[in-house]
Amino acid sequence: MENKRFWLLAGGLALSSLGLYAQKQKKNEKPNIIYIMCDDMGYGDLGCYGQKYIQTPNIDRMANEGMLFTQAYAGSPVSAPSRASFMTGQHSGHCEVRGNKEYWTNVPMMHYGNNQEYTVVGQHPYDPEHVILPEIMKDNGYTTGMFGKWAGGYEGSVSTPDKRGIDEYYGYICQFQAHLYYPNFLNRYSRSAGDTAVTRVVMEENIKYPMYGKEYLKRPQYSADMIHQEALKWLDSQNGKQPFFGILTYTLPHAELAQPEDSILEGYKRKFFVDKTWGGQEGSRYNPSVHTHAQFAGMITRLDHYVGEVLAKLKEKGLDENTIVIFTSDNGPHEEGGADPTFFGRDGKLRGLKRQCYEGGIRVPFIVRWPGKVAAGSVSDHQCAFYDLMPTFCDLAGVKDYVKKYRNKKKKEADYFDGISFVSTLLGQGEQQTHDFLYWEFNETDQIGVRMGDWKLVVKKGKPFLYNLADDIHEDHDITAQHPDIVAKMKEIIRAQHTPNPHFFVTLPDFE
Repeated sequence: MENKRFWLLAGGLALSSLGLYAQKQKKNEKPNIIYIMCDDMGYGDLGCYGQKYIQTPNIDRMANEGMLFTQAYAGSPVSAPSRASFMTGQHSGHCEVRGNKEYWTNVPMMHYGNNQEYTVVGQHPYDPEHVILPEIMKDNGYTTGMFGKWAGGYEGSVSTPDKRGIDEYYGYICQFQAHLYYPNFLNRYSRSAGDTAVTRVVMEENIKYPMYGKEYLKRPQYSADMIHQEALKWLDSQNGKQPFFGILTYTLPHAELAQPEDSILEGYKRKFFVDKTWGGQEGSRYNPSVHTHAQFAGMITRLDHYVGEVLAKLKEKGLDENTIVIFTSDNGPHEEGGADPTFFGRDGKLRGLKRQCYEGGIRVPFIVRWPGKVAAGSVSDHQCAFYDLMPTFCDLAGVKDYVKKYRNKKKKEADYFDGISFVSTLLGQGEQQTHDFLYWEFNETDQIGVRMGDWKLVVKKGKPFLYNLADDIHEDHDITAQHPDIVAKMKEIIRAQHTPNPHFFVTLPDFE
């Protein structure tokens, strides 16, 4: 579907006031919230954002029934810190988690069948002294469920779902484990089942076969389907008496490029008859893949099918009208495991990929549906980032002055909250408060990004590059020499926003 609306740039943004919705909200009318975040989907990978090769009818319909954002941003250009920004309401200059720091290296090994596996898996933990979103929602009467990738702490750490406000969890604690779509195990925590901690659920049928090579494809337990089915079971258990907050962090379409040989994949194999192969990378747990274009397209259409089933379940349960559903991606597109973002994004309007602070690495699809509340077919060019979701959800839940209520004054000298609610944009009511700037930093590629209006500064290994997105959306023309005053102002933003972190380092630009 050709869609001109998604390339609108900033201009004439509506201004709004925080808390308008909360002030009008009546007791016991809190909406349910479903937050769907997929993995490594690019800005142009959906039909409603201009994709011509991949079928996404359910997500496209969701956009037609709700609001499509053209300038929404992830919290980071890579998985763990982007999710941390969503969870903590902080940008990556303040958040504890700023990269994919792993905790599974150099640990003792164990076996599942003949498959060697790590005894501890996971990433750097969220700061236990800073509140995260599930804890806030639970504190305000919501039941909470999360299904998919966690990546907010390693097994046994201070930050696992059971310790951070999640009632029901099923998925991957560790994002490295998620590289295998037919894994040796998944993780579970179920308060209703009496679990006292996160446990491993062994995939008994999978471990009969090796983790790598031709025999791997005989594994029958496909994690994406299993995680989705657990999410649907959880939704089916909701009766409308208690508001629910669901976080569905599907791993599709992240590599590896693997999925069941069903009608979805077969259809794309016929469509992309001339396709590519990829030889595999065992150390990264990416198995070899044939028909890589068909595999990638099929994974997105499979994800679209999941979204359709979530929306259908809400309607079946009579919960559709009181549930706000958000769909987005954790960062820009990847080229891992044989993926080919150039093929599917041939227009090349955004520069950069996953792990880069250029627009392509951080600008993401973002769609909000709430029948009768969010205007159908609407488009917003409001500039927002993942750290705005905490105040937005607090607004929806009727939490007044969430910063004052949840700031940890006893244990933290400075407890940062960086977001601005965009409920006014969603409901088309009042004036929308806007950001003076948006901020990102990422240690693995040593990059910093700042957006200030249409000005965009990318700092690579300490060297600044300035772009004007109003007439250079692809960030081709560095204009630092022409605008030293703007560069100086944006450097001051970096100086003010960056806080040192012993686990994650970036090179700051020279401050004059």
